[in-house]
Amino acid sequence: MNAHDLQGRKALVTGGARGIGAAIAQALAAAGASVMIGDVMEDTGRETASALASNGTKADFVRLDVTDDANWATAVDATIRSLGGFDLLINNAGIEITSLVAEIDPADLRRMLDVNVVGTALGMKHAFRAMRPEGAAGKGGAVVNIASVAATIAFPGIAGYSATKSAVDRLTRVGAMESGKLGYGVRVNCIYPGLVPTIMGQKLATDVVAAGLFPSVEAAIGAVIEQTPLGRLGEVGDMADAVVFLSSDASRFITGAGLSVDGGMGM
Repeated sequence: MNAHDLQGRKALVTGGARGIGAAIAQALAAAGASVMIGDVMEDTGRETASALASNGTKADFVRLDVTDDANWATAVDATIRSLGGFDLLINNAGIEITSLVAEIDPADLRRMLDVNVVGTALGMKHAFRAMRPEGAAGKGGAVVNIASVAATIAFPGIAGYSATKSAVDRLTRVGAMESGKLGYGVRVNCIYPGLVPTIMGQKLATDVVAAGLFPSVEAAIGAVIEQTPLGRLGEVGDMADAVVFLSSDASRFITGAGLSVDGGMGM
């Protein structure tokens, strides 16, 4: 059997409507998993789930605001009911609001903390409760959190975002330790994506120019590429393949780890 085969696995992907999240959902499906798309973007999320289903994947959509504890409970219940189980959580939902440190808006910072940190923590909470032996799914599993190369480098204009993604790294490691010590049977890892030209990535390039940090979008992107040993931006497929690996039995003895998927930018 291929160690990356996910046949029989049931996954919930947050922020799965578009961008990296949608690519992750597609890659999990291609590896054989059933997939629940969780997102606040209802129309786009349903379209993504329908596209997966049209290719023969068991797929569904649930509205999920990751900052809401009760919403998480509902989404996990819906995943178990629709897919027949739950053993993979991809904590992908996140936001980035660019700001110089001297211009930080407390409301923007709190919003990033709420989505990126609280949202990830609540996802782990409900995944652990469902996947542990006495849980509603009860077969163990894996959680993959999406951090960022921003947690490992000092790139201007993203101090608040960097702080939240550093917190995701710490949540990952403590969660992995607790799961192991308490016998939950859930591995917890994260990846650090490099810059990917999704809608969010393109907006970041525009925002750092508006902040006066670079003279043009091309210069901002060029600065990222210059710092990247592999000499290019990331692609959504690069991130998705790493998530499949950490979701699969190929990584069965890996937990509490952070995998850089950044072309070497953060080394």
